[in-house]
Amino acid sequence: MDKKEKLFAALEAEYRARTPKSLALHRRAGASMIKGGSHNLRLWRPYPFFMAGASGAEVEDVDGHLYIDYWQGHYANILGHDPAVLRPLPQPDDFSHLRPSLHSGFEGESQVRLAETILDAVGYDDYKIRFTTSGTLAAMYAVMLALAHTGRDRVLKIGGGWHGASPFLLKGVKFHPGAGYDAADSAGIPQAALDCVDVVPFNDEERLERIIREKGDRIGCFILEPVLGAGGCLPAAPSYLRLARRLTEERGIVLVFDEIISGFRFAPAPVHTLYGVKPDLTTLGKIIGGGHAVAAVAGRADILDGCGAQAPEPRRVLFEGGTFSAHPLYMRAGAAMIEYLKANASSVYPRLAAVGDRLRRGIAAAFRSEGIETFLTGGVNEAIPGSSLFMVHFPRVPFIPTKAEDLADPALVDAGLREETLKLFVCLRGLHIVHGGGAASFAHTDAQIDKTLEAYAEAAAVFKKSLFS
Repeated sequence: MDKKEKLFAALEAEYRARTPKSLALHRRAGASMIKGGSHNLRLWRPYPFFMAGASGAEVEDVDGHLYIDYWQGHYANILGHDPAVLRPLPQPDDFSHLRPSLHSGFEGESQVRLAETILDAVGYDDYKIRFTTSGTLAAMYAVMLALAHTGRDRVLKIGGGWHGASPFLLKGVKFHPGAGYDAADSAGIPQAALDCVDVVPFNDEERLERIIREKGDRIGCFILEPVLGAGGCLPAAPSYLRLARRLTEERGIVLVFDEIISGFRFAPAPVHTLYGVKPDLTTLGKIIGGGHAVAAVAGRADILDGCGAQAPEPRRVLFEGGTFSAHPLYMRAGAAMIEYLKANASSVYPRLAAVGDRLRRGIAAAFRSEGIETFLTGGVNEAIPGSSLFMVHFPRVPFIPTKAEDLADPALVDAGLREETLKLFVCLRGLHIVHGGGAASFAHTDAQIDKTLEAYAEAAAVFKKSLFS
């Protein structure tokens, strides 16, 4: 057993002794559900704790332990769990509010309010919007609309870019040693679909120019996250986004910005408004639902018109949204959230930026004091003045990352130390993190940040003694 596995085994024994009720529920769940749950990222080793409640920046497990939470509903809860702005709204299990809570399947004023609120924040006169229920669906529909609009058959995406489990986009997500991002990420996808997808490195202007020069007349869509999420919390260089906009306009390619994570995270608008680069389509989700299942495609009306019932064949896209699209409760929650963020931007976003900066600096300092190399990513550059995101990386060799390949290559970075050992260590100290960090919310207090930094400092000391000596 190597040093890392030995340390993990000791942590696992402590965790099992601490969480007997979660272990019992995990075993019970495994009898009826694959791996005991419905989302692989939540099913971490050795098993997840099961939540009993959540409020503000904290969650409580069924064994009665509190955790400062930096996952915050997959980054959706920018104000924290159960924020006051949403409490007046009826909840789905509140049958005293039966009429506004349950789904009717009809059009309602609540979705008009949310649509107007979002489009007002985006600020483009030629944009319209259609709602659906997940980021996967929004990205899939955006690609379909782009290909239909252009009449082309190729999709260009970023290596390490995660756009949900759409067959169009399950290539170039995972790093495959020896193959990089040029491989399928899932079984069950026809080879013909994979062959239509080209992958380019993030922030690599030369490679972007080359592939658009070679294949631009067949590329219908270039989809990318202005700030990589799962790919490493790396921001696009402003010059890269400007180049992407210029090249796609020149070659008639629909530019799609995936802002499921970044939309309303850094400002009361999509992050591309900070860059001053306007895409043709934008996908939004997470924060815009106020904690509910809401996603959307916003963009040029002439492209979105392709999903209208009267759109001419063969350019008609069956973007029907789904049974629960524009659920009235979800729409009301989303509008309340966005309206609050816009009205309180001067207090919310500077606070989020300050907390994120303190976390990134403090965690880096904690490991540096023990002589352990790390780098912290989180989305700050000359276009983005502040960020609440933070992600810890343990490089094997000194370098400065600019693209997802830098962070995913096991020859360069020890991802297992971050994803498993660090996660379990700080969990035992009362933190819940994902990918070595996560996202601060407006609900995180200074005292909770103090406790967070103390936990990372303790991790650094133990790692130094157990792994680096």
